[in-house]
Amino acid sequence: MPAVQAPAKVLVTGANGFVAVWVVKKLLEDGFAVRGTIRSEDKGVYLKETFASYGDKLELVVVKDITQDGAFDEAVKGVDAIQHTASPFHLNGTHPDDLIVPAVEGTRTILRSTLRHGTDVKRFIITSSCSAIEELLPDPQVYTEDDWNTQSVKEVEEKGVNASASHVYRASKTLAEREAWKFVEEHKNEIKWDLVAINPPYIFGPPLQEVASLDSLNMSMAAWYRYVVSGTADGEALATAGNNWVDVRDCAAGHVHCMTVQQAGGHRILSVAGAYKWQDWVNAARKIYPNLSVGNTTYDASQALHPIRYNTSKFETLLGLKYHTMEETSKAILESFEERGLWKPAGLVNA
Repeated sequence: MPAVQAPAKVLVTGANGFVAVWVVKKLLEDGFAVRGTIRSEDKGVYLKETFASYGDKLELVVVKDITQDGAFDEAVKGVDAIQHTASPFHLNGTHPDDLIVPAVEGTRTILRSTLRHGTDVKRFIITSSCSAIEELLPDPQVYTEDDWNTQSVKEVEEKGVNASASHVYRASKTLAEREAWKFVEEHKNEIKWDLVAINPPYIFGPPLQEVASLDSLNMSMAAWYRYVVSGTADGEALATAGNNWVDVRDCAAGHVHCMTVQQAGGHRILSVAGAYKWQDWVNAARKIYPNLSVGNTTYDASQALHPIRYNTSKFETLLGLKYHTMEETSKAILESFEERGLWKPAGLVNA
């Protein structure tokens, strides 16, 4: 299928989410019209204020329950592409279905709606996750887009409510993406659009979504604040705890390029800047704001063990994108925190 270019109209589901707001911003800046879904009218007030300069280029529609069949029937009409970012990201459910059902059913319902009513759609991008790719194994691994996380799905199937919260979340992302590819295969003779899955790890960066207080930060940024800014993190945890990351702005750009680059159709694409331990973030942030807590003074980045790494060549070669550095991301985050009154800096170094 052909790529989608401005001034086409793009549907962004869950438009007030951490990644989605940046996707909306990038689309509007690039000349696209955006239709965003929100769960209630009040969720749209901040978005309308934030993007007021774009006028009617931003349209918001309410989809109260993304798991209800037909929920997206009207939303998909008249759009040229879909950015499906809406999915829960939390680890506090009491039952695996609290995460898995919204993730899988939300994907299934919008795919059905697109098949039935999305007559203009040429490209469908689903926000998946590295959690749908990686497994928690004893030996270090390098993953590619060819890998799938079967471990977490098996864990949830076997243990049910006793499965770990981490495996439940990972299973939800795996099953949701699997559902998308399965749907495309089952309806390949009817579908007139390409599917692309973008798979990010932990996403950090300046929050653009509505944040009234530290308590309302999304999960990944709340963790970043706790480890990097608060000065209360355990030294051993700073040196040993970590994962992989990407800047939210790069992730959003990846979403848009998955839509505008013709060759991206039909691909899974990892969006990963690199591995980290939390002390790496402390060190990066202190290059800009040296009055932040020093953290673990014995940490040696060259000796840190990173059990999970990725081959992310598609993001750069296929999409033509580059990643922000930790220092660049740290600077943007802390400036955003200051601007929103979440943090008061001292000892700013011009950079």
